[in-house]
Amino acid sequence: MEQHKDLEIPLKEIASNTFHKENYLGGGGFGQVYKGELSRFKERGLVAFKKLDRIYGQGETEFFKEIEMLSQYKHDNIITLLGYCMEGKELILVYEYASHGSLDSCLNSPHLTWTLRLKICLQAAKGLRYLHDPSESHLRVIHRDIKSANILLDDEWNAKVSDFGLSKISPENANLVTYATGTTGYSDPQYYKTYTLTEKSDVYSFGVTLFEVLCGRLCYDVTGNNELLVFVHKWMKSYEQNKLEDVIFKELDMKQMDQSSLKLFSDIAYKCLNESREERPSMAEVVTELEVALQAQEDYDVILKIPLPKEYAEIVQAAVSRPTYSSIEQLEDLLSEGILINGGKA
Repeated sequence: MEQHKDLEIPLKEIASNTFHKENYLGGGGFGQVYKGELSRFKERGLVAFKKLDRIYGQGETEFFKEIEMLSQYKHDNIITLLGYCMEGKELILVYEYASHGSLDSCLNSPHLTWTLRLKICLQAAKGLRYLHDPSESHLRVIHRDIKSANILLDDEWNAKVSDFGLSKISPENANLVTYATGTTGYSDPQYYKTYTLTEKSDVYSFGVTLFEVLCGRLCYDVTGNNELLVFVHKWMKSYEQNKLEDVIFKELDMKQMDQSSLKLFSDIAYKCLNESREERPSMAEVVTELEVALQAQEDYDVILKIPLPKEYAEIVQAAVSRPTYSSIEQLEDLLSEGILINGGKA
């Protein structure tokens, strides 16, 4: 760890009360996460601590992988590693604090508007694009565990891809043969069938996450009989049958959603889930489509803020394709030319 000495934090700097239950944020197989403060990061306010226990061999491999990865790969949409502590039985990672927690905990929140959901997905996609696109400064990284629980949200709802403990560095255009891992429901079926890993496995997992954002729920549920139900195929079938309204999160107001934005979003989510890896888009292509979807929604948000006379509002609502305008005058010009409503021209 000599090359990462600059990130090392002595245990004595970490407050003894940091790991009290009132500071507990959550945890899993790779450790427990707490919030707290460090004097050296005073300007940041709160930071997050992931604590592992050497006695149980908990996540030791993942601990070193996180340090190795996050010390090299830095991006606005990737969680920032601030430091680590490795003393005695303690293994502690220190990260920037994401005050809104993980995306999975917000999926069913009515406060997450369609516009905000689009922004979060676009930012997460940009983080993945950075990992997948090798450059002179870094090799390609395959995350291997993309899911809504591993996308963190800061106080301004900026998305941060996190949890790199299972990630693999891959030469460009190479297929890695490795044991299959990840999370049920999100993992690429082709990965489990062939044990070959490519960046398109992450694309599949991201497609599942996109559908979660659209549907406002996790991609799986556990029944009272401890049976695992996965909804991915149900969501895909709803898309194929043009019945997305049956699965879209009910708290999302369809009248507030630009329909072209919704179509672009659902189209790219569905393409990510293609059985054929070759037919799945790259993360660069996903970013491009989500940028267009977000722009369409933001344009529509502007339109929604323009107060309309009742008769104009009724025509706009009935339009086969919603007109785009930034003023009453522009709308009147469009209406004078005629727009298609309910199968006829007005």
